[in-house]
Amino acid sequence: MNMLSTDQMHRTVQVPASPQRIISLVPSQTELLYDLGLGERVVGITKFCIHPETWFKTKHRVGGTKQVDMEKIRALKPDLIIGNKEENLKKDIEALAMEFPVWISDVRDLPGALDMIERIGEITGIGNKAETLTKQIEERFKSLIPLEPTRTVAYFIWHEPYMVAGHGTFVNDMLARCGLVNVFDADDARYPQISEKELEEAGPEVIMLSSEPYPFKEKHVREIRDICPEADVRLVDGELFSWYGSKLLKAPEYFNGLSFV
Repeated sequence: MNMLSTDQMHRTVQVPASPQRIISLVPSQTELLYDLGLGERVVGITKFCIHPETWFKTKHRVGGTKQVDMEKIRALKPDLIIGNKEENLKKDIEALAMEFPVWISDVRDLPGALDMIERIGEITGIGNKAETLTKQIEERFKSLIPLEPTRTVAYFIWHEPYMVAGHGTFVNDMLARCGLVNVFDADDARYPQISEKELEEAGPEVIMLSSEPYPFKEKHVREIRDICPEADVRLVDGELFSWYGSKLLKAPEYFNGLSFV
């Protein structure tokens, strides 16, 4: 028995009433499926799905988020593939959708993340568990204390070239909830490439170097301080700013623990 579901791309997807062979193409959503208790029903993940470690070691890997292995996916005979508009390539999603039910998320803020969690709960037949999780996340975000007054920030995601989180990104929403105003939220560029001069001219009070997708280290902190010597430059946990699944349970406490000079 199949049911029709609408994903966050407004696509209608025909999904089995209780899918038993699920493939996840997104690390944060893979962790979500684990925390929702889907266990053996998840048969495939990507090489970047590092949480939980037990799944990373034991589940079949179907390539990367940007380079899925079609033959490995076919061999697993999935009855549901869960992906994301931003993290997966359009051509891969379109190719997979020709053969399998493919449900795509499009998460740009906390409400979108909560909606995604509840919809995935619905299509996998564990709506009550998903709803319980979203209520827990909402409660924890009520404990988040934003900075007062606000401070300006630049959030780096890449090195050589420098790239930062910009307009309409999930990271941007998390920054705003922390009381941080993104200096690179001026136009529609989601992940703009910036120069040293542009960074200097923007003059953010706080500069965050994310642990992912580029693994910034202390040497990069020194490098950025040379450009903006008055800024508070620090390494931050990229998962807690950018993972929009069950990792959100841990985000508010982490954000509250960030102290600023």
